[in-house]
Amino acid sequence: MLSISDIDVCYGESQVIHHVSLDLPDGSATAVVGRNGMGKSTLLKSLIGMVPTRAGHISLDGRNIAGLPSYKRVQAGLAFVPQGRMIFSQLTVEENILTGLETGRYPGIPDFIYHFFPVLREMKSRKGGNLSGGQQQQLAIARALVSKPKVLILDEPTEGIQPSIIKEIARSLNALRAELGIAILVSEQVLSFALEVADRVAVIDRGRIVRCDDKGSLDLEAVRSYLTV
Repeated sequence: MLSISDIDVCYGESQVIHHVSLDLPDGSATAVVGRNGMGKSTLLKSLIGMVPTRAGHISLDGRNIAGLPSYKRVQAGLAFVPQGRMIFSQLTVEENILTGLETGRYPGIPDFIYHFFPVLREMKSRKGGNLSGGQQQQLAIARALVSKPKVLILDEPTEGIQPSIIKEIARSLNALRAELGIAILVSEQVLSFALEVADRVAVIDRGRIVRCDDKGSLDLEAVRSYLTV
């Protein structure tokens, strides 16, 4: 579904991502893990077009999207949930979700949004800024889902969220993948969450993918060695 081949990303003359390749099969889930500053967020932002790639290819369902602006990538089937949620604090929950409908794939908020995130139905008239961190994260995911993506990209979704809500978000993502058939790519520092939602775990270190293993054959100690300071 999503294929990344030898991409390089630079900030000015400083190269941050080095020759990264990664494949995300249809309906699968991959977690990219690593310490702060290793390139996780930059990699994900380059896929949605927030940061330009200097070299390499990004293919979505067989189509090269590397040169497209972000909104065209969303139309092609990518959805992005940014680090820190970035919801509109002065808009209501319902209005926040409606902002994701610009692509026009649904005439209104589809029922499955409230099926997966029932708390959003209860709070649809409440301003986004008055929600808890976990509720805001669910709102950010819901806003992304109404674009009807083939691939859902989440950047550090557990940041600032209490453990009980982290487990709830993991359950929701697993249900989304099972029922909607979308592929998921998530960057994460919390290894337990990554293992809860992903089929494969890729380790990024200094802008390079240094390991990529199926969950069943994962060497946990080796992965943890890249996550500790």
